[in-house]
Amino acid sequence: MDWRRLRNDMVSITVAAVVSATLVSVCQGILDGARASTTTTGRIDSRPAATHAIVGTCTVQQVVQGWSLRRLARQTVVVPVDENHVGAVATEVAAGVGGVILFGTSAPAGLGADLAGLLRRAPHGIAPVVMTDEEGGVVQRMANLVGTMPSARRMAATMTTGQVRHLARRVGGRMHDAHVTMNLAPVLDLDDRAGPSATNPDGTRSFSIDPAVARAYGLAFARGMRAAGVVPVVKHFPGLGHATTNPDDAPAWTQPWSVLKERGLRPFRAAVRAGLPAVMMTTARVPGLTRLPAALSGRVVHTVLRERLGFHGLVVTDSLSGAAVSGAGYSVARAAARALAAGNDMVLFNAAPAHVAAQTHRIVRSVVQAVHTGRLPLQRLRNAAVHVLKAKQAPVCG
Repeated sequence: MDWRRLRNDMVSITVAAVVSATLVSVCQGILDGARASTTTTGRIDSRPAATHAIVGTCTVQQVVQGWSLRRLARQTVVVPVDENHVGAVATEVAAGVGGVILFGTSAPAGLGADLAGLLRRAPHGIAPVVMTDEEGGVVQRMANLVGTMPSARRMAATMTTGQVRHLARRVGGRMHDAHVTMNLAPVLDLDDRAGPSATNPDGTRSFSIDPAVARAYGLAFARGMRAAGVVPVVKHFPGLGHATTNPDDAPAWTQPWSVLKERGLRPFRAAVRAGLPAVMMTTARVPGLTRLPAALSGRVVHTVLRERLGFHGLVVTDSLSGAAVSGAGYSVARAAARALAAGNDMVLFNAAPAHVAAQTHRIVRSVVQAVHTGRLPLQRLRNAAVHVLKAKQAPVCG
């Protein structure tokens, strides 16, 4: 017998066994919620999120299998906060909400440090995504920190797509430096009217009434943001251009589905084909397609966006606090559960600072109850959490 060869073989077997046991232990620890990582930035880079975040055979899908219903529900909630007082949602972040959305018109010079401190409170090293509306024109939350941008319509009229991409990358880089990792832009709606206003939510927020122009400039803006490490969110699916009114202020209807599917859908279809990572749903109703606010309609979210267009990324709602949702007979909490069942992954709402905690609690409770009663399949909720974790490249498996 070759004793030297036998000894080498035994060493190899022992090492393999130790590695295997270690990987199993790591995965099980994650599944049990016992993660010890201290990674807290919650940032993403310009690369597309991996299909599976892996340590050994551990995937994001497997990780969420071990999460409680309340933990899953919290990961789908985005809480609002004034950018000058981000510490106001520290309790919600420590409880594990999936996102924070900044409101305001002038960010403090120390926003980056404030957000870094907030993100350190996130449990299990899984920080919330930090989002804002940095579209350009009249819709900018932190222009004083990242620089001003023309409105979308002016960009398309006065700049090349290359210039727009360069501008978005520069602004996105400054956003990323301040720990803002998701931008609720660009607007891909087709519009040529005045606004934005109470009667027209788009106006100059739209690049053009021409689908080809809106597509080209919208994709350039989104790619610039993505290159800077900021997740762009194209909106407002399936198209809010020439809507009857602003759905935040009153029940609203988009153009008829027969018109949208021929023209309004074209920029969104291009965004899906280009592999852009996130889409925001409008809360307006779509005549000829659904009588519900679009964000609450499985026909719009699941059938059209997920199945027909083949989108497999992150889907977020527009604010569920708007009059278009309440006018349809839904409270914010009930709408949140309905939106997740329809195929959304994250739910947004507005509330006064003193009411954010209570509203967050009501949403989480509503989502958990919807699972218990069968109105929200557990696997759909798990899939939503998976989409959230992938979009922000959360370090759940390594």
